[in-house]
Amino acid sequence: MVATPARDSRGRPRYNLIMFRPKHRAVPIVLAAVTVDVIGFGIVMPVLPGLITALGHTDLAHATVIGGWMLAAFALAQFVAGPVLGNLGDRFGRRPVLVAAMVAFALDYALMAAAPSLAWLFLGRVIAGIAGASYGPAGAVIADVTPPEQRAAGYGLLGAAFGIGFVIGPALGGLVAHWGPRAPFALAAALAAANAAAMLLFLPETLDPANRRAFRLRDAHVIGAFRPLFAAGNAAPLLVAWFLWQLGGIVYPAVWSFWATLRFGWSAAAIGWSLAWVGFLQLLVQLLLTRRAVERLGERGAALIGLIAGAATLFAYAFVTQGWQVYAFFVVGALGALAWPAMNGLLSRLVDASRQGALQGGLGSMNSVAAVFGPLIAAQSLAWGARRGMDGLAFLVAATLIGAAALIVAVGVPKLGRDNGDAR
Repeated sequence: MVATPARDSRGRPRYNLIMFRPKHRAVPIVLAAVTVDVIGFGIVMPVLPGLITALGHTDLAHATVIGGWMLAAFALAQFVAGPVLGNLGDRFGRRPVLVAAMVAFALDYALMAAAPSLAWLFLGRVIAGIAGASYGPAGAVIADVTPPEQRAAGYGLLGAAFGIGFVIGPALGGLVAHWGPRAPFALAAALAAANAAAMLLFLPETLDPANRRAFRLRDAHVIGAFRPLFAAGNAAPLLVAWFLWQLGGIVYPAVWSFWATLRFGWSAAAIGWSLAWVGFLQLLVQLLLTRRAVERLGERGAALIGLIAGAATLFAYAFVTQGWQVYAFFVVGALGALAWPAMNGLLSRLVDASRQGALQGGLGSMNSVAAVFGPLIAAQSLAWGARRGMDGLAFLVAATLIGAAALIVAVGVPKLGRDNGDAR
C-alpha cells in the first residue's frame, strides 16, 4: 500500500503524477498492459475507413454508418461483459480476468487480420468488446493498492498510460499501413499476445482474500453494479454527467478517421499522426496538470474545466477549414483529459473496498451504454451532414452533450459533499 500523501497548507492531498510513486509492483505492470492494449486499439484506426469501404464496396459516407454500427456492436458486448468481469474480479481476483481478456484480444485481432468480409469484422468487434471490459478490473487494481485520497492521481496514471498508447498506436498504424490495411491488425495481435504473456508471468494478485465476495448473477448487470452508488449519497447528478460526457466523447473513435478523410482528404498516415497528436497532448495534461488542477480546484473543479474545454474544442472542429487548425484547437481540447481521473476519483470513494471491481465494471457498462448509442448518433450525423455539406454536424451534437454534462456538474455535483477525503 502506498504511503499517505503530503498535504498542502489547507490540508488537501497533493496529487502529483510525476512525483507519485505507487509502491505496489502491480501498478506499473497494469499501466504497461493498458498502454500495450491501447496501442493495439489505436493502431487499426487509420485503416478502418479504407478497409470498410473495400470490403463493403461502398462510398465513404455509407462506410461511416457501417463503422458506427461496428462500434455499437463492440459497446453492446462490452455492456454485457463489463459487470460480469468486474464481479468475477471481485470473486476470483484481478489477475486471471486480465490475463484471459488479453488472450481474447490477441485472438480477436488475428481474426480481423484475416477477415474476408464485413460480417467477420463485426464478429471481431464483438470479441473485442467482451475483452475490452477488462478496463474495469484494471481500474480495480488501482483502487486495491491506492488509498482513497490518492485515487484521482492513480487514475490519472491510468489515463496517462492510455495517452501513451494513443500516441504510439495511431502513428504506428499509419506507418504499418504501408504494407496494406490488414498489417496493423496482425501487429496488434502480436502485441496483445505479448501483453498476455507478460501479465501471466509478472502480474501479482492485488485483491486481498478478505475482500473477496461471492459471484452473484443479480450483481452482474448494470443495475446491480450501481446499487452501491445509489445507496451512498446523491450520486445521480455525477452519474448523469458521466453518461453525457461519454456519449459525446465517443465522437472521436466513431468518426474522426472518416471525417478527416472527407474534409481534408487525409491519408491513413496523416490520420495516424493527428490521433497521435491528440494522445500526446492528453498525456501531457495527465502528467503535468492533473495534480495542480485537483489541488487548486478540487476534483469537481478539475472535472468542470475538462468538460468545458472538451465541449469548446468539439464546437470549433465543426467549422475548421484547414488541417493545421485541428492541431491548434486540440491544445485546448487536451484539457478534457482532466475529467476522467477527477470524476472517477469522486465516484470511487462512494463504495467500499470489496466493491471496487463492481464499481469499475458498472462504470464500464455505463460507458458501453453510451458507446452503443454514441457511434450511431455520431455516424448518422456525419453521414447525414456530409450529404448536405455539413460534415461538422457530428461535432456540434457531441459539443452539446458534453456542454450539458458540464452544466450538470456545475449545478448538481456539490450535493455529493466535499471533493477531498472519503465520501462514503
